[in-house]
Amino acid sequence: MTPQPIATLNASVPRRYMAGFVLLSIGGLLLWIGLTKPPASIGWQIYMLGMGGLALWLSVRFWQATAGSILLTPEGLFDDTGHCLVRLDNIEKVERGTFAFKPSNGFLLVLKEKLPRGWQPGLWWCLGRRMGFGGVTPPSQGKFMAEMLAMELAK
Repeated sequence: MTPQPIATLNASVPRRYMAGFVLLSIGGLLLWIGLTKPPASIGWQIYMLGMGGLALWLSVRFWQATAGSILLTPEGLFDDTGHCLVRLDNIEKVERGTFAFKPSNGFLLVLKEKLPRGWQPGLWWCLGRRMGFGGVTPPSQGKFMAEMLAMELAK
């Protein structure tokens, strides 16, 4: 039986559509320019086509990632499929200050032990002992989850 979530972090629908549109537009524009108005150098054309393809791939990855959500339970942070992102006993502290290196509208976790690198564009990322949550999420949900997480860690 899965425990009841304390807090949930979802992508904001308007932010999700806007970011997806921007990524798709950039990818399409780079491909269009690379194919119809190629630069004088073949190297630049390959670069534009590669970056356009990368932007289109990123827009698909982003759209798939932001369809999910992050759940805070008494055991830790999980995605909506039940995959454990980080356990509470591995979290050293929560940073949510103005100058913290955190995603937009989110918070940063400093971990006790390193975790494998991971990234769900617009929702979370993990690099070593740092894990950021936020991006295209509503500020209210990010703040609430960070406060609930800090309270759970203080217990």
